[in-house]
This record gives sequence, structure tokens and C-alpha cells, in this order.
Amino acid sequence: MTGDIVRRSQLVTTYGPGAMLDLPRYSVIVSGLNEWSRLRRDRIDEPRLAAKLRRALEVDALDLFAPPRHEADRADPAPVGARIFPTWFIVAEARPSPRNPQWRRRRLVQWRHLDKWKFVDDDGKKKPVVPVRFVSACRRGHIDDLNWRGYVHEGGPSCERPLWIEERGASGDIADSWAVCDCGAQRSLYEAWNFDNPALGRCQGKRPWIGQFAHETCGEPYRLLVRTASNAWFPQIASVISLPESDSRLTEKVARQRDRLKTLEDVGMLGQFRSVPELEAEFAAVADDDIIAEYHRQKKGEEPEDIPVKAAEFRVLDSGREGESTGRNSADSPFHAETLRRAEWDSAGTKPLAPIGKLVLVHRLREVVALLGFTRLEASSPDSDGELDMDVKSAALDETVSWLPAFENRGEGVFLSFDTHAVERWRARPEVRKRENRLRAGYDDWAQERNIRDDRFPGAPRIMLHSLSHMLMTAIALECGYPASSLRERVYAGEAGYGILIYTGSSDSEGTLGGLVEAGRRIGRHLRRALADSRLCSNDPVCAEHTPDSAYEGRRLLGAACHGCLLIAETSCEQRNDFLDRALVVPTVSTSGAAFFRGEDIEA
Repeated sequence: MTGDIVRRSQLVTTYGPGAMLDLPRYSVIVSGLNEWSRLRRDRIDEPRLAAKLRRALEVDALDLFAPPRHEADRADPAPVGARIFPTWFIVAEARPSPRNPQWRRRRLVQWRHLDKWKFVDDDGKKKPVVPVRFVSACRRGHIDDLNWRGYVHEGGPSCERPLWIEERGASGDIADSWAVCDCGAQRSLYEAWNFDNPALGRCQGKRPWIGQFAHETCGEPYRLLVRTASNAWFPQIASVISLPESDSRLTEKVARQRDRLKTLEDVGMLGQFRSVPELEAEFAAVADDDIIAEYHRQKKGEEPEDIPVKAAEFRVLDSGREGESTGRNSADSPFHAETLRRAEWDSAGTKPLAPIGKLVLVHRLREVVALLGFTRLEASSPDSDGELDMDVKSAALDETVSWLPAFENRGEGVFLSFDTHAVERWRARPEVRKRENRLRAGYDDWAQERNIRDDRFPGAPRIMLHSLSHMLMTAIALECGYPASSLRERVYAGEAGYGILIYTGSSDSEGTLGGLVEAGRRIGRHLRRALADSRLCSNDPVCAEHTPDSAYEGRRLLGAACHGCLLIAETSCEQRNDFLDRALVVPTVSTSGAAFFRGEDIEA
């Protein structure tokens, strides 16, 4: 695989190990990390993320590297390996079925029967082929070629006569697709969709991205998987916002200067370490107490404090005083933020903005995104604190993992913090508790359908902030100069506090145009417009009257939310457009008592 096919960041988010990719003549599955080139990889320094991933994977050492670069002028092999998968192909030419001339059939052949990527038919002509659409997979990420002969003959003695795929309708629906053998055996592929009756048999734990013989014990029922479907590969990703140097790089700095610090401690001068020019230069922007505490921690061999991802981020974003900056405004600093005075963004002092505590313009931020595994069929997302969901049985990127692929995004953002007491008073209202119970009932039904036992319901405050975040992103995108799909969110709703970070970034050298920060200076106008526009949806009253505890449409994780109001590009949303309800934010045509912003406040 080369850089002419996929971007480096796509090898983390879209085409990592175990993902399938269509090439001109065949389909491949991306190989495990041990088959990625060790050359042309760039180290990514983010100690906080590396420590969390090391704990999650239970390994002693772990590095983060950008995927290897492709250089067209070099004769080296492709920097990322891949294997042909699936190994079954369909002859592109269709023939009438002998059972019904209106049905079309195509020959099903294996890779070993091809001659220079073409199948030699009975008449001696070479026919082009395409990879078969269907494979078999399980929820633990294992994948294998569908056992076509065993499936057609329903587990009985199979023959070696030619196999065919017949299309018995014009819709292309799977119910019209049949696997047929020349011996007369036939079976509809629709039977393979029945999860309660595993027609495809039990999983053998095959991991073709690692190797032909890389098997592990499994036994889960195989499920039919469309090779190009969106649920064929879900990345398990962890991301953090790089914090100011005093928080994110202190461990590395102290480790580098540990010998000098120990020498000072031995002579009783540890508290005067700044008298040493090298130490003063190293720790110029770090508080003395933090340095000494980190030195003693490393001396004792203790692990750094495992603070949840979002708790650490919220603590820094919300720490600045009005009119002051956080981080350093220099080219080499990954983080620089400015906390605006309230008069600069809320000069009208109207009620809708009263629950907002601070507005922080993040002029420069750096996001590091790393891939640690993947799932199939069902996606896995970090929890509300940004921590990895380790209960998910994800597939490994290789037999042994000593490094993980990652990439950096650099950009800008706008952070809003909310008054904790205002949020808690709102949540205590009877109407809000009633609405929250209905949303929980929908979640419980959804979890029961998927046999999910642990409680991942985020609660009313996070659903409210998540919905407000979508409203704001839509409103801001109209003026900030960025397309709506390039904006992203991080919602903070935990013990640390309540807030929203709307940001954008790219893997370019800078990745920022300044438009989002400038839009943040007019956040009052954007917020009022977002609230006013969200009171009515183009799909009302159907949208407003939808409740997740009903079976209508099966939208168990959504309240008053649809494509006409709250749903946005899934790449912008933390929760893949789940857990949304505008009735918790503003009054709707169906309900008003549960809204965080009252009708009279919006009109003020």
C-alpha cells in the first residue's frame, strides 16, 4: 500500500490493521503493525496518552508513531503491508439461470483458480473477476471467507461442482441473492442474516491481517458481513488534547534531569534547583512544587496519577482568569488559550447566557489521536470522561504490540463552561427527572436488545450539553469559514464540571485559519440564534413528539432529534449522533418544562 492510495491519518481512522480496502483488481485486508515499515515513521510525543494506552493494553513500554510515509522516488516495498482478502471472486459476466431465464447468475471461484487475475471459463476464454461481496465475521473482530460450499449444502457432504451466485430480482436486495451449486443444492443468503440461528457456523478465531495461521479461541456465531459495509471495521480510538507543558511534558523533563536533581537532593539543595542554569532553562515555565512532587514520585517508582482524560482537559480549560492567557503564545507551544472578560462577549447581560461561566478562546491546540484496536459489527466509543471502554472485546492490531499508530491535529477552538449549581438545580426539577427517566427507558431497551449489561447511560446534563453543542456547531459553521463537517466537539459533564469545546483541526503544519476563534468572540449572538432556531424543527410535530421509550422508528437513543434539527456529520460527533434531545435545551411544540433555557429567557 502506498500514500497514493490512502492518507497517513486514514491508516488510523479508516484503514488500520484488519480493515478491508478495494484495489483495482482485488480487495485486501491491511496487515498487522509488525508488517508496517519501521523506516520513515515519525515519533509523536504525548506522555499522557501513551501512559493511558500502556495501562489499557497492559504492556511495559509503548510508543506512538505516525504511520510510515510513502516516498514515490524510493524503490523500497510499500510501507504498509496488505494481504488479499477475500479469496473468493465472482466472474463479472452474467449468464441466464437454467431454472429461470430472467434470473442472472455469476460463477463463484477461488483465487487459486485464477490466471493473471482472470478466470479461464469452460470455453477457454479469460473472464474478468471481482471480489465477492460477502464474508463472515464475529463481534470480536475475527473474519474469514464465507464457507460457500458448506453453506450451500447446509453442512452436509459438499461436492466440488461449480458454484454460482444467482440474482433472482432486480432490487439487489439480499433476499434476492442465492448461492447455488450445479448439483442442485441452493440456499438464500437471507438465511445468513438470522443471528438467532447461526447458519454460517461458529467462529474459528481467524485473524488474516496478522497471518494465515494467526488463530485464537472464539466460538461466537459467525455473522454475514458485507465487505464494503460501514460496520465492517470500527476503529477503537483514544484522543487527548495536549495540555500546557507544565501538565503534559513534566514527566519527561524530570526524567531527563533526574540525575542533576538527585545530586542537589544529596547535598540538601533540592529547593534551590533553579540556581543551576541547565535546570532553570529546562523548567522555566513550570511551578517549583510540581517539579519537586514529580521528582519524588519518580524516585519512589510510582505511576503518574491516572486522571480521566476529560477531567484533566476541563481543569486546564477552565483554569484561566478573565482577561488572562493559559499556555504560551509561542510557535513551539501546542496550547494557547485566552479567557475573555464577560463584557466582551455578553455585553447585553441577557438571561440565556447567565448559566455560562466562562468563554475561552483556544487560539492553538493540538489533538493526538491513536489507534489501539478495532471492532466489527458494533462500534465502541470512549465513555463520558473520555476513558476507553475496556469491556469491549476489540481485536488486536498484532500478536505483540510495542507501538501504536497515531497522528496529530492542530487547530483552534471555543470552550464554554457552565455554572455547576445552575445545571444541578435544573436537573433536580421534576419535569427534567421525568424526561430523563424516559430517555433512560429508551436506553435500557436498546441495551437489552444488544445484551449490554453495564450502565452507560450518560445522564440528562450530558445529553443537554451534547444537544446544545450540535446546535452551536450548526450556527457557528454559517459564519466561521469552516464547513460544518470539519468542526468537532468534546462534551464535559463529570465531577470536574460542565462544558463544551467546539474545535477544528487538521494534520497540516498549522491547521488553523482563525475563523473559529473570531466566531467565538460573537458567541452570544450565535447562542441566541441557535436556541431560537431549535425551538421548531421542520419535522415538527413528529420530531418533538418522539420519545425513545416507544418502539416508533426504533430510535431508542434519541428524544426530540432528527436530521432536520440536531443530527450532524458523524465525524463531528463524539457519540455517532446518539444521546440527543432538544427538549432538554429549549421548549418545543410538545414539551417545555424540561428545557434548560426557558422560553422567556430565549426571547429576552
